[in-house]
Amino acid sequence: MLQAVTDRPNITGHIAYHTFSGVHLRPYAGRPDDELPTEDLRAYKLIGEEGTARTGYPAVSVFHDFKYHPKESIRGGAHDWMYDHLGVFSWTTEFWSPQRQAGITEYHYTDWIREHPIEDDVTLFEWFRKHYPGAYVDWYEFDHPELGKVELGGWNIVDYWFNVPFDRLEEEVAPHSDWALFHLLISPLLEVRSLDVERLGDGAFLVRLVLQNSGWLPTQVTAKAIERAAVRPIEVELELGDDARLIGGEVKTEVGQLQGRVHKRSTTWWGNDESTNDLAKLEWVIEAPAGTEIGIAAKHPRAGTVRRLVTLA
Repeated sequence: MLQAVTDRPNITGHIAYHTFSGVHLRPYAGRPDDELPTEDLRAYKLIGEEGTARTGYPAVSVFHDFKYHPKESIRGGAHDWMYDHLGVFSWTTEFWSPQRQAGITEYHYTDWIREHPIEDDVTLFEWFRKHYPGAYVDWYEFDHPELGKVELGGWNIVDYWFNVPFDRLEEEVAPHSDWALFHLLISPLLEVRSLDVERLGDGAFLVRLVLQNSGWLPTQVTAKAIERAAVRPIEVELELGDDARLIGGEVKTEVGQLQGRVHKRSTTWWGNDESTNDLAKLEWVIEAPAGTEIGIAAKHPRAGTVRRLVTLA
């Protein structure tokens, strides 16, 4: 999986699917929230809010909210590696909450496993007995060929706790497809905002290109990607024919990164950044016969590639 991911620099998000608990988990596992860049933490919370709205699952930090022991942190995990090394927003979704299905809503995902009231056991037992009689097997004696008389029974944990019962599987996972598509659609998107040609004189033309990131996320996706130098900048290249000669500008240019819309906090002036850091302007002066076609290609590993042919006229 690591090879597949590193071979595809266009990946902008990641969700790993696990069971169980009914929760979306985000980095870090072993480090507090104040070690995330402020802009990444805010984006994580906004993406998580959308996940909760679409699936009903809370979105929480592993370090702060998902510990099997109050003084120990879970170490490792795909979401930590994807975010910390590649700089993409990564999650682990834990499917299925038997407690929530049985009507137990005021509980904590991991604390409940360590300690909970006996009334919760009764509630779960009655719910499973009504909907899935085979989920709990009454204890019975069994003659074991080596151990002698033993008792078998109890919860069928694998089929009814660790996994969604088959008849509820589609209903449980369908909203998560919607959230995965949302996660895709907030990706950066490189587009041409404008491309103009101005005649300067006999055989000389000014070509002006304005690129735009139309996506919600910045082209680098996260601030962590910049910190880790995990993503290349936008690269723009001219494709000149034999009759064209570049007078001003560069054949190959690196533009850097473009912001998206994630930092747009309000429509009011307070705290709202109205700068044009989602745009980049490039200009070239080209000497060529009128009617000459030139090509322009702009590419970014996470925001895509755009190509245009323009006629000098």
